[in-house]
Amino acid sequence: MNADFMRFIDRRLGVPICLALSCVHGLRKIFSKPRFIKNPNKFLFIELSEMGSILLAYSLFKKTKEFFPDAEFYFLTFKENRQALDILDIIPEKNVMTICSNNFFSLLGTTISTLWKLRRKKINVAVDMELFGRFTAILSYLSRAKNRVGYFRYHNEGLYRGNFLTHKVAYNPHLHMAHNLLSLIYAVSSSPEDVPLSKTQVLEKDIIIPKRRITDDARKMLLGKLEAENENITKAKKIILFNPNASDIVPLRRWPLENYTELAKLLLKHEGVCIIITGIESERKDVDIICDAVSPERCINFAGKTTFFELIDLYNIADVLITNDSGPVHFSSMTDIKTFAFFGPETPKLYGPLGENCRVFYSNYTCSPCVSAFNHRKSSCSDNKCLKAISVMEVYNEVKQILA
Repeated sequence: MNADFMRFIDRRLGVPICLALSCVHGLRKIFSKPRFIKNPNKFLFIELSEMGSILLAYSLFKKTKEFFPDAEFYFLTFKENRQALDILDIIPEKNVMTICSNNFFSLLGTTISTLWKLRRKKINVAVDMELFGRFTAILSYLSRAKNRVGYFRYHNEGLYRGNFLTHKVAYNPHLHMAHNLLSLIYAVSSSPEDVPLSKTQVLEKDIIIPKRRITDDARKMLLGKLEAENENITKAKKIILFNPNASDIVPLRRWPLENYTELAKLLLKHEGVCIIITGIESERKDVDIICDAVSPERCINFAGKTTFFELIDLYNIADVLITNDSGPVHFSSMTDIKTFAFFGPETPKLYGPLGENCRVFYSNYTCSPCVSAFNHRKSSCSDNKCLKAISVMEVYNEVKQILA
């Protein structure tokens, strides 16, 4: 399903369902007060749509394990984001549950079957990591978790998603998302009388970036795969990766394709530079536009040619990544690659990459950011001038310092 249709379902079906569940929750509170579990042993984390946010939640997982060392973790996500959990290697593979979002009927069917499995697990705490999606709020309630932690709008103009959370956390649009996610676990151990949650301080030392190194065998295999595409890769002195794509959730995040083409032409004037362009299979046609416009001898269309694990390995052997605001911005921080990222419709203050190896380009337009948790990441903008304002020469002048 495309992003707009999912937003439509979330609104048209989500709002009445959230209202109904709020009424049920209110009636149940009349006869029995919510029971707060002091030492929970089963946690369910829910993050469906954002692969990058799964990496940003790594500190949340580690802190939860620190607070509750004997607890068992479960995770619920869309099927296409499954590999992001595997690469973090922090939640057992058998405990990762997925929902298929190919179409409405597969979404409905896999949701029902997954909820049936979850209810049998007897989850203590459901941690809803989505900002204001109604679907995840509904899932947390129907999982039968006694304690439900998530973001609550309080007096803000955020999206309505009921009133059945037991631990209501205030979403802070002025803090990085990694800090916001950490506040969810602090809420579990806080007094439920505290309003809003969490009344605590998240320190920089609590933000952890996992690292993934490439093995010698994986390096040989990946280089062999690249050589099969273009034998000139063996002569490369510097490997530069392009990620000219972004998810369908916010297509406005794309820096113009013609800018990538012009940048590629400038970079290939440097001796020994090879450009590898990544993406998924459906994006190969866009990548071909760049490859056809520059020297095919030193430009490789690698869209749809890597597994998720191979993509991280590719970051380990390359020198530079130039990317739109999307998942690769975050997963590249697991390696030592130098990353240059374009932000515009969203602010890097909230979703910027972690670590010190990244240079963010952001034009600071007065209309930016125009997508946020408060508008379901839906903008009325049809011309992303905030990204077009980032010139090719500005980017080139930064990248060529690395080539030197």
